[in-house]
Amino acid sequence: MSASRFTSKEGQTVPKVSFPCREGEAWVTKTTEEIFSGRNVVVFSLPGAFTPTCSSTHLPRYNALANKFAKHGIDEIVCVSVNDTFVMNAWAADQEASNITVIPDGNGEFTDGMGMLVDKAELGFGKRSWRYSMLVKDGVVEKMFIEPDVEGDPFEVSDADTMLAYIAPDEEAKAPVSLITKPGCPFCAKAKKLLEEKEYDYEEIVLGKDASLTSLTAISGRETVPQVFIGGKHIGGSDDLEAYFS
Repeated sequence: MSASRFTSKEGQTVPKVSFPCREGEAWVTKTTEEIFSGRNVVVFSLPGAFTPTCSSTHLPRYNALANKFAKHGIDEIVCVSVNDTFVMNAWAADQEASNITVIPDGNGEFTDGMGMLVDKAELGFGKRSWRYSMLVKDGVVEKMFIEPDVEGDPFEVSDADTMLAYIAPDEEAKAPVSLITKPGCPFCAKAKKLLEEKEYDYEEIVLGKDASLTSLTAISGRETVPQVFIGGKHIGGSDDLEAYFS
């Protein structure tokens, strides 16, 4: 196997870069000094907003585990991509990723300084970031997880669970939970209370707002709520959830 194009920056200071960002109707400039100075920051970088792996797994899992990262001293979780600020803001809103700060490295300066800029011209993407994650303390890279230098878009080591295991080896990262509910449902309230007691974060999908009865039936094979899914596995209603935990 040929040598990797990518070299770890562990022990080095992150590049000094300014990022033009759009907040509401105003332009603001964020700097790497503001983001990293005197702080513990987890960064994950990916090829592009709205792309499949980035949207289905990479960003959502960091968003879901944000409370656990905060519990272990992480001040902020930052997602960097070589996209403009409008695209990054729209993606964050679409993902409902309120626990993540998205940084638009539109000119690729930060990514280039990290040695992670790659040519994706064959996909019509131009220059983009290779997928990686890192823990930065007071502007210095302590740990870096770089995806293997193989063809395609590998996603093996830059995930949220790998980073959390490095920061807090004894912390249990519970499987992601999706919960289909409807307003005013006492059984839904029971299921949510049980999940909270067991310290499970969950994504709530509300009938009539986020999904239809047709969707509920197609996904779960049932017409009643709640319907609970843990780690992609269908558990069932509130009584089924109770039995699962017992």
